[in-house]
Amino acid sequence: MKELIGTGVALVTPFNQDKSVDFEGLKRLVNYQIANGINYLVLLGTTGEPATLTLKEIEQVKDTVVKTTNGRVPLVLGIGGNNTNAVVDEIKTTDLSDYCAILSVSPYYNKPTQEGIYQHFKAIAAVSSKPIIIYNVPSRTGSNIDPSTVIRLANNFENIVAIKEAAGDMIQVFRLIQKKPANFMVISGDDMIALPMVLAGGSGVISVIGQGLPKDFSEMIQMALKGNVKIANELHYKIMESIDYIFEEGNPAGIKALLKKLNICLGDVRLPLVNASYDLQQKINTFVDNY
Repeated sequence: MKELIGTGVALVTPFNQDKSVDFEGLKRLVNYQIANGINYLVLLGTTGEPATLTLKEIEQVKDTVVKTTNGRVPLVLGIGGNNTNAVVDEIKTTDLSDYCAILSVSPYYNKPTQEGIYQHFKAIAAVSSKPIIIYNVPSRTGSNIDPSTVIRLANNFENIVAIKEAAGDMIQVFRLIQKKPANFMVISGDDMIALPMVLAGGSGVISVIGQGLPKDFSEMIQMALKGNVKIANELHYKIMESIDYIFEEGNPAGIKALLKKLNICLGDVRLPLVNASYDLQQKINTFVDNY
């Protein structure tokens, strides 16, 4: 799975002022990523607000991204949820031919035990024709996937190939990297600690800020993978303030405000999220102006 080494970005779903999907903005966003060195694209992850999209809109977003990408970079599709049977059915009935892997979040709200999490991903692995990236994000799901559970899944299922690790715990990252099978990838799901995770032995990042600052962010990850710590650190500190800003009022309101400043799409989100405040937009605009 060399396709997953480097920088992937979790694409937003642009909206017009009337909250309809802005497909032209989505095309601009995809082309902006590819032109600036992003390694792969992730669509319909949490950043893409899929919980607020209709089934028709989801299919239209997938179709737009696939056609715009036109094979230039690999694609990863988000398919996850807290109803295991529903996730299994979605995987079985989805045409995955355009994707190199699926990204599947640990069940949220239910707060399953570690055995429950293991059995959830075991069921997914049994039906998926594509490699699986586990997504661990305790701040959203309400439960953490312990390193021992991840290693157990990695050892037992060949098609579970990576974890997007977003617990924000570097000690947990160290344990994952120390114990993982050789070909299993630990991918950062946290922009602020993506650099130290790669330097510790991680394979890259699935990023939010990367779609706003793709050239420098992807270069930072490439420098880290090559062991060029000096340049990687310089780029990290250049970008760092923007990471604080885009998550200050939640994701994806912040990154959409940055993309609005770059004239790629509007800053609109759908309820229950609300657009970035005027004050935050001003801070983001000032950052971009001085960047």
